[in-house]
Amino acid sequence: MTFSRTASRVITAMAVTATAAVLPTASTASAEPVSCPQWTRHTVAAGYGILENLGFDGRGNLLLAEQSATGSAGSLQRLGADGARSVAVDGIDGPGAILTVGDTAYFTTGNTATAALTGRTDGTIGALRLDSGTVTTVATGLTMPNGLAQLPNGDFVVSRDIGAGTLTRVTADNVASPYAPSLSSTNGLAFDRQRHRLIVSTTFDPTTVIAAVDYADPDSPPRQAVIPGAGPLNAADDLTVGPDGKVYVALNVAGSIQQVDVDTGQTCAIADGLPLSSSARFGSGPGWDPNALYVTSFLGTVTKLTPP
Repeated sequence: MTFSRTASRVITAMAVTATAAVLPTASTASAEPVSCPQWTRHTVAAGYGILENLGFDGRGNLLLAEQSATGSAGSLQRLGADGARSVAVDGIDGPGAILTVGDTAYFTTGNTATAALTGRTDGTIGALRLDSGTVTTVATGLTMPNGLAQLPNGDFVVSRDIGAGTLTRVTADNVASPYAPSLSSTNGLAFDRQRHRLIVSTTFDPTTVIAAVDYADPDSPPRQAVIPGAGPLNAADDLTVGPDGKVYVALNVAGSIQQVDVDTGQTCAIADGLPLSSSARFGSGPGWDPNALYVTSFLGTVTKLTPP
């Protein structure tokens, strides 16, 4: 996402709040928000461009999807646990989500506001071989692929939070089809393997929803938990499923990290005052704390959140 898209979040927020319809609530779990212990924060890195997403490579490095504020090509940056910085993949147009599976880091491209608003189909899913550094393209013809997850059968799902359309399922032979059509303005994705469901956040809908799509029946209305506040002014971005089974989602405009229990609807903020947070992942691999959340932001920072 470019800087223009960052600014467009606020503009879109006002427009959507005024014009969008209310989401279905038949399978929504709601609960009063509670206070939860605040996690300790520590700045791990700063000085990057717009950081859209992150993923651990399992080899002691953090991969960062960096977009340029000037609109020039972005990149996948590599940050070592020792602080060493290098470039993993350069010259990427609108890098989005990063998903590491075994020896491969998958990433989306074409995640720009221009692509969303014009319906351009130049988005792709790329694959970085972590052992050799070789980059290939595994899917093409996508419009603004933002979030990324992989289903148990190997198919990918990508999200789109601006413009028409919702989730898109992409098969191994690059055949795309709609997925979980009842959801709109979708963004963060993570597959919950313990419960066999795809977790999805919505960004610009009037209500911020964290939905759980049943893998066995993705066309049925998903269970939903609601995060309090106006959806566009929360602007839920990327998310992850923690070892405790709860969902941890970055609220971009609100600048907080929310802990969500999709089954009970219980939500609470584990950290506030983190402006333009974009993604969160638990540490993985040598040198990264598996109990801590690592959070990226459009301000070019990586923040470590440690539970009390």
